[in-house]
Amino acid sequence: MAEGLPVALVQLRTPDNQKEALAHAEPLIREAAAGGARLVLTPEGTNILERSRETRLARVVSQDDDICISGLRGLAAELGVHLLIGSAIVKSADAADPRAANRSLLIGPNGAVIAAYDKLHVFDVDLPTGERHRESESIRPGDRAVVATTPWGGLGLTVCYDVRFAHLFRALAKAGAAMISVPAAFTVPTGQAHWELMLRARAVETGCFVMAPAQGGAHADGRSTWGRSLVVAPWGEVVASLPHDEPAVLHAVLDLGQVARARAAIPQLDHARDFAAP
Repeated sequence: MAEGLPVALVQLRTPDNQKEALAHAEPLIREAAAGGARLVLTPEGTNILERSRETRLARVVSQDDDICISGLRGLAAELGVHLLIGSAIVKSADAADPRAANRSLLIGPNGAVIAAYDKLHVFDVDLPTGERHRESESIRPGDRAVVATTPWGGLGLTVCYDVRFAHLFRALAKAGAAMISVPAAFTVPTGQAHWELMLRARAVETGCFVMAPAQGGAHADGRSTWGRSLVVAPWGEVVASLPHDEPAVLHAVLDLGQVARARAAIPQLDHARDFAAP
């Protein structure tokens, strides 16, 4: 792994259709590449954010037919960068299941899809604020973890609610991840309480860099998301962050040598033991 990897996290406020989503994301991704980033990451729901289950399912198309995904693949090739589409909401490959997939896609500098990961954990909750979320009604969860190969080391792929499942992050680190992406569209109450706390914990537990590009602000569909995109180093310190929820670009340089140093100082990945459940 090489040291000094320039990365950029693109914070978005994605519209409720793919055409406008591409128009929203493109100038920020161009800004990220112009600033020197070789790896650019966008949030969950980069291609569409629509709260209405019926409206969203009516607008969702296959990965190959999605104009936002196609446009972003072309943009990665034009700019010569690795681009992580944090997630795109696309039709599932299971014709018997009408629900969509919440899919993270790593695009190479030639525009090809290097890796794809379908969000494992779906968010079903009733919040004290009165907000009700039933992601399982419209999103079909995935069934496998993914570590993507990059020129700089393994990139573990997760999406949003996955951050609450430490065993997934440990499995990614054990499988060779030096970096883990957590693209998200966090609600404001959970963002205020848990966003930075959990991301820093996942970095410390795995000895990985954790990169979390976020949706932020008041969206056209009525939801509000937390923003505050950030990058956490393997020792747990925040090395770059946005203090707001406005669309913006966050730059950071990853010293990937810190991964080996953190794991040598606390070799916890090698010390876990099997045990009988209580």
